[in-house]
Amino acid sequence: MDYGNNPHDLLGEGQGLNQIRDLLMVSRDCNNFRIAAQQRRPGVASKKGRTNMRAMRAEQFTGYEALKLVDLSKPAVTDGKVLVRITAAGVTPLDHTILSGQFHTTKVPLILGNEGAGVVEQGGGTDFPVGSRVMFWGIYGAFEDGAYSEWIAVRKEDLCLIPDAVDDLSAAGIPVAYLTAQVALTLAGFRPGKTVLAPAIGGSVGNAVTQLARSLGAKHAISSTTNHAKAEQAKTLGFNEVIDTSLEKLADGVRRVTQGYGADIVIDGIGGEVLSEALKALAPGGSLITLGYSASRKTTIDVTDLIRPQTSIQGFNMFSQPQATVIDAWKAIVSLLQSGAVKPIVAKTFPLAEAADALRYLVEGRPLGRVILTI
Repeated sequence: MDYGNNPHDLLGEGQGLNQIRDLLMVSRDCNNFRIAAQQRRPGVASKKGRTNMRAMRAEQFTGYEALKLVDLSKPAVTDGKVLVRITAAGVTPLDHTILSGQFHTTKVPLILGNEGAGVVEQGGGTDFPVGSRVMFWGIYGAFEDGAYSEWIAVRKEDLCLIPDAVDDLSAAGIPVAYLTAQVALTLAGFRPGKTVLAPAIGGSVGNAVTQLARSLGAKHAISSTTNHAKAEQAKTLGFNEVIDTSLEKLADGVRRVTQGYGADIVIDGIGGEVLSEALKALAPGGSLITLGYSASRKTTIDVTDLIRPQTSIQGFNMFSQPQATVIDAWKAIVSLLQSGAVKPIVAKTFPLAEAADALRYLVEGRPLGRVILTI
């Protein structure tokens, strides 16, 4: 029997009309559900065509409570800058220093965030085509608005393409730590066979220096922790030369690992008593580079720890490094990332709106690995 294409022939006139109406309603509802789902997905329809953005901004430099979620206009793209839709932002001790009023910046309000990862949307040219995945760092979050936001206008020289094997969460925590570590090692005269000490295996710079030194052929790549559980955790992650300073002094541990020799190079981002103890761990003619003060800005040293072994101490500021030095460092880092020789560690992620909790966790929880905001 041939029923043709008329639904009335199958269901009767009333039933056919009702069935068609029901099907149309189901189709409409499914389409509405699809659109709503897209709008809830980060980076999809919800952000296309928008002129505003969310950001976590420090309204004052008075502590965690001063960090507020605000709605702002998207940044304008001017000559030399690239519009990046941020997917993840690194949380650093510098962010806490600024938020607590301990940094030499005077701009209020300020969007925090010194580094991040995202996707190029405009202005990248042939070097960074639209859709490219990039990571970035610079004076953002310190002297101008930073990465705790959905979009940012980044200077082209501050961008680096993310290797395919690296996800955005890992990439967001690479720039500051690994650039600082690589440039500091170069400045200290690192060569294969040298012994390197970088206190604080859980910290961003301490971990990056340890991984880079090990992958570049250090005889010993030593780090430390004040926490026995973290020392054990570090071992499970492959860090076998970590001094547990709850059991022995830092200098004693370094002498033990090196059979009495000491460290040719110390890269210290902790300051305070750690710096003075690390100075005692230097081998004859060794050098210590100080670049951070997460423990304290002040310390007391015994000058004979410098005089007798003819060692040296030098300050380091990543913001002051020449662009050519940064480019060379990026090349070395990307090569090691591509080969898998270094693997950034992410300890925990937080959504953008919980940036204050992320900072608190970094500073008070002291995790082994990076804290990242997902955006």
